Amino acid sequence: MTHDTDVFRAQTQKCVTDFITDLRRSMTMSGFIIHNEDKMEMVRHFGYHGVDLSGDFDLNMVQVCAPKRSALSLQTDPERAVFLPRFIVVFSKSNVTQIRMLRLGQDLISELIDDDDFISINESICEDLRSAIEKAL
Repeated sequence: MTHDTDVFRAQTQKCVTDFITDLRRSMTMSGFIIHNEDKMEMVRHFGYHGVDLSGDFDLNMVQVCAPKRSALSLQTDPERAVFLPRFIVVFSKSNVTQIRMLRLGQDLISELIDDDDFISINESICEDLRSAIEKAL
């Protein structure tokens, strides 16, 4: 079966650090927070666990959350929790900052959870995140 799930892809000439700073600002304006600011730099995370990586490894896994929306949604149905961790992946490739985000589609969600309301909530979250990313570009 095919799904409408996909990977959102964008890029910018901003360096990774500047993009994440601008992303934080645009996320805040959209009601999101960066949940893992102290752990999103994977080179430090892996280093903490004894894995040394090259100095140019700049992958950041930015976990975002909309606390007000998430709390309300999870109170309605805790089964939704598995779908809510949202990561925006940011890294450089060929001197260009790359941005990726997995977007779960309606077909996949409806197969995995019997919750028609959550399908529209998910669409809204994905659209708001895409918009915040594009503002930060």
